[in-house]
Amino acid sequence: MTDLAGHDVRLQNEDAERQILSPHATRAAESGGRRTAEDHCPVRTVFQRDRDRIIHSKAFRRLAHKTQVFLSPEGDHYRTRITHTLEVAQIARTIARGLRLNEDLTEAIAMGHDLGHTPFGHGGEAVLNDLLPGGFRHYEQSLRVVDDLEKDGRGLNLTVEVRDGIVRHSKGKGPILSADPARLPQTLEGQVVRLADIVAYLNHDLDDALRGQVIRQSEVPADLVERMGARTSQRISFMVADILHTTDFEREARVLCSADLDASMHALRAFLYERLYENPVVHEPFSKVRRILESLWEISVGDPDRFFAETWPDCPERLRDDPDRAVGDYLASMTDRYALRRWQDLFVPRRWSLM
Repeated sequence: MTDLAGHDVRLQNEDAERQILSPHATRAAESGGRRTAEDHCPVRTVFQRDRDRIIHSKAFRRLAHKTQVFLSPEGDHYRTRITHTLEVAQIARTIARGLRLNEDLTEAIAMGHDLGHTPFGHGGEAVLNDLLPGGFRHYEQSLRVVDDLEKDGRGLNLTVEVRDGIVRHSKGKGPILSADPARLPQTLEGQVVRLADIVAYLNHDLDDALRGQVIRQSEVPADLVERMGARTSQRISFMVADILHTTDFEREARVLCSADLDASMHALRAFLYERLYENPVVHEPFSKVRRILESLWEISVGDPDRFFAETWPDCPERLRDDPDRAVGDYLASMTDRYALRRWQDLFVPRRWSLM
C-alpha cells in the first residue's frame, strides 16, 4: 500500500479548485466552516466530506423506501425518494461542470436536499403540516435532520454552504426563478441544485405517469413536446443546455434559464398538478395515509412518557422538552413500510394461535 502519511491529498484538490474552477465558484478552502470546528481530513475537502457523511447517514438510506409520487406501486421501475435524489445529483453535477462550479459542493447539497421528507410523499408532508404546531416543511426538516437528529442527536456538522443549499432548495408552487435573493441559496452551486431539482422531478414524474398510464403520451401538451422533445432524455438535455447557454456570470452572478424554458417548466408543472398530483386515482390512497399518520400522532402525543419509553427510548434528552416536535421528528423519519407496520402493531389485533 502507498503510505499517505504526510501526503496531503486535500491540499492538492484545493489547489486544483483554484486553478480550474470559475472565479465565481465556491472553493472548499474558502468555506465558511462548520458549526463546530474540526480538524481537516488529509484526503477529502470539506465538501467531499459533507457528501460522504450524508451518503452514509441513516436518513439517506431510508429514502429508498419513501414515496416519490405513487404510493406502494406494484412495478419495480417507479421512482422513490432516493432515485429522485440520485437523478437530481446527476443533473446538478452536469450543470455544475458545464459552468465550472464546485461539483463536490453541488453533489453534497443534492444528496442532502430531501432528507427531511416524510413517508408517503407530499401527502405525508401535508398531514404533518396540519398536525405539528407551527407547521411542517420538508426543507426545514432536512436541515433539522443533518443538524440535530442524525448520529443519535449529534448531527452531521456540515459546512454552512451545504446547510444553506439544503434549506433553500425548495420552490413549491412558487416561481422557479425567484427574484427574492432571500429565497435563493447563497452559493451558485445551491442555485444549480434548486434548478436541477425541478428539471429532475418534472421529467421523472411525467415518465412514471406515462408508465402507470395515468397520462397518455398523446395527452402531453403538443407545444411542450415540440419545444422540448417527447422522451425524458430529450427534455432533460434541452433544459440543461438552456441553463448552460443562458447563465452568464459576467452579466449576472445567478444560475438562470431562458424565459422560454421558464414558461415551459411552469406549463409542464401546471399540467402535472392537474393530471397527476391532484388526480383522484393517484390522490385517493393518501386519504388512508392521513388516517394512519393521524392515529400514530394521537397515540404518541397523548402519552408522551410512553412514547419516549417504548417508541423512541434513544431520543436525545434535549428533544424531550418538546414532545410534539419529537413526535413530528419521529413520524417524519419513518419509511412508508415502517409507518404501516407500526400502525398495524398498534391498532390491528393479532390472531391467537391455540394448540
